[in-house]
Amino acid sequence: MTDEQGIAMKVYNGFSLALEILVLYIKMTLTWFHCLYQFFVPPEPKSVKGEIILITGAGHGMGRETALRFGKLGGIIVCVDINPTGNQETVDMITEQKGKAHRYECDVTDREAIAVLAENIRREVGEVTMLVNNAGIMPCKPLLQTSEKEIRTSFEVNIIAHLWLLQTFLPSMMERNHGHIVAMSSMAGVVGLRNLVPYCATKFAVRGLMEALHEELREDKTKDYSGIKFTVICPYIVDTGLCKNPKVKFPTLMKILTPQEASDQIVDAVRRNYNEITIPSSLYYINLICRVFPKQVPLYLKDFLDSGLEADP
Repeated sequence: MTDEQGIAMKVYNGFSLALEILVLYIKMTLTWFHCLYQFFVPPEPKSVKGEIILITGAGHGMGRETALRFGKLGGIIVCVDINPTGNQETVDMITEQKGKAHRYECDVTDREAIAVLAENIRREVGEVTMLVNNAGIMPCKPLLQTSEKEIRTSFEVNIIAHLWLLQTFLPSMMERNHGHIVAMSSMAGVVGLRNLVPYCATKFAVRGLMEALHEELREDKTKDYSGIKFTVICPYIVDTGLCKNPKVKFPTLMKILTPQEASDQIVDAVRRNYNEITIPSSLYYINLICRVFPKQVPLYLKDFLDSGLEADP
């Protein structure tokens, strides 16, 4: 290659890089304005009529309330819980509202049991098109007082079960490029909280799992998976029975929500295809702003609010 050709190649490469950067800047700017527009003008809620919606932990709390709301909207609800009594109560409540619901008992930490569950659902109901990973447990005590069994069970229920369920139900969604994955994280998956060290670890993991899975499908060059949506839910304190000893300094600002209030926001977020929400929504923006500052600054705010969970009695 002559000197002239080398110079020309460098000029060409520089021009190409500058053009790529310009296109990137335009894309990022337009996307920013589009997101700003959607903040003030939210997208229209999508219909879930006819969707086969599997909800784990459907026998009580937010799982039950979310199932009831999706049932009212015309979804075909697959209620999965380890407690047959509570699970049947949820099914009865849905059918009393003229909805469609099916009951299955399953230990979601058991991979083989999930495989049997999936086969039964496919045969008796159809292919699951929406998966709501809601089941969870929350031992609340200092780390050094938490037993090995409590730690292992927390991880098995709160995060490993998500992986087994995804490996089981995601393939059919990928085949049709249609589906929605909903994962229950927590504000304890956004900020670390005392008395909840293993729980925080599992809920941080849920957010990482969902982000990584989204990228795995988005970056796949062999097929378009844009029809599969992902939503992560990060509630603050919800009165489901798990939070036995909450501590709230400013109840009007940091209100303890009922399962009904939380489920209203969950269903709305799913229908609008939001990627992640906190409940209440203000915490999402407070967290984003606080992350900009040095670590000690948001800690002052956290100490001022003085909210969280005391150890279980």
